[in-house]
Amino acid sequence: MEYKFSDRVSNLKPSAIREIFKYAADPSVVSLSAGNPSPDAFPTKEIAEISAKVLAEDPISVLQYSVSEGYAPLRKHLAEYMKKEHNTGSDNDDILITTGAQQIMDLCSKALVNEGEVVICEAPSFIGSLNTFRSYNAKLVGVPVEPDGMNTEKLEEALKANPNAKLIYTIPNFQNPSGVTMSLEKRKKVYELAKKYGVLIIEDNPYGDLRYSGEYVPNIKSLDTDGIVIYAGSFSKVISPGMRVAYTIAPKPIFQKLVVCKQGNDVHTNIWSQYVCDEFITKYDFNAHLARLREIYTKKASFCMELLDKYCAPKITYHKIDGGLFIWCDLPEDIDMPKFCRELVLKKVCVVPGNAFLTDENETCHSFRINFSTPTDEQLERGIKILGEYANSL
Repeated sequence: MEYKFSDRVSNLKPSAIREIFKYAADPSVVSLSAGNPSPDAFPTKEIAEISAKVLAEDPISVLQYSVSEGYAPLRKHLAEYMKKEHNTGSDNDDILITTGAQQIMDLCSKALVNEGEVVICEAPSFIGSLNTFRSYNAKLVGVPVEPDGMNTEKLEEALKANPNAKLIYTIPNFQNPSGVTMSLEKRKKVYELAKKYGVLIIEDNPYGDLRYSGEYVPNIKSLDTDGIVIYAGSFSKVISPGMRVAYTIAPKPIFQKLVVCKQGNDVHTNIWSQYVCDEFITKYDFNAHLARLREIYTKKASFCMELLDKYCAPKITYHKIDGGLFIWCDLPEDIDMPKFCRELVLKKVCVVPGNAFLTDENETCHSFRINFSTPTDEQLERGIKILGEYANSL
């Protein structure tokens, strides 16, 4: 039978990262391509305690159907926590619990973007969100990322050139894949431009709690007095990605539409996972846990950058980071980056080619992304040594 797919998915391609995972499954391959938390970062003892207690004392509460908006105590406690710690959220907002932050992008696309309308994204940007926007036949327009965040002059040019733009999608803290953090000045400018041109902002912040150095920068959502920012937060990098618990803080009219869309998507997010997250952030020392994560990743990030300095100069340069899980590396223009990444796999090292993160994957790119949180120190050194030896042999 000849299968005829919908227009929405006919041109979609598999995620380059997920495809690379197939190679990374080989135990002899050093995977610098993943974005998984370190195995040392999971609060396994606490999760086991919380789960055992509720399953022994009140199992039906986490095994039965629940409401689409999310577990009420978790929504309440998140609203209080985000207001207290980050001055984020107002009386005009509400919180929806979602099945991972990826679902936030899907629900926002479904609720807000018509086919052919424009989503303005950072270039490079997170491939998962890009593919979600593509699946709704949105037109993607990329704006270059500079060392202090999105180029706001280019952003205004894009807004002027695309009057049907509906969303600006940004990862302002330790951006995936570039590792860049947007300055406060640029956050204010992005907000001003969105207000001026009548466009909503999706602020995706999965890495904000993983700062290793430098000063905290306020969320764009904390500047939102006009109801134009949709904030996406997640427990994936701070508790567990497998539990698939994230949340969005959105203006109430948008929140209501997202709830309706979620009802047609998965009814509600896993209640056991929501319960565990709520108990963990309220009954345990969540800030101490975050401090432990920062200690783990500070050591791993510093070690990774030391290895890049030791083995990869001069052919590979990189952008120093203040947080997050990724480092963006650049090759000289005379080296074919996609070929370099393919050949590297044959040498048992996986990285992610930079063009996978562009709004136009066919655009020339001389960069690639590496991850340091998943490999052991021994794997990290072996992989980066191979990376540097190969680059410097060309």
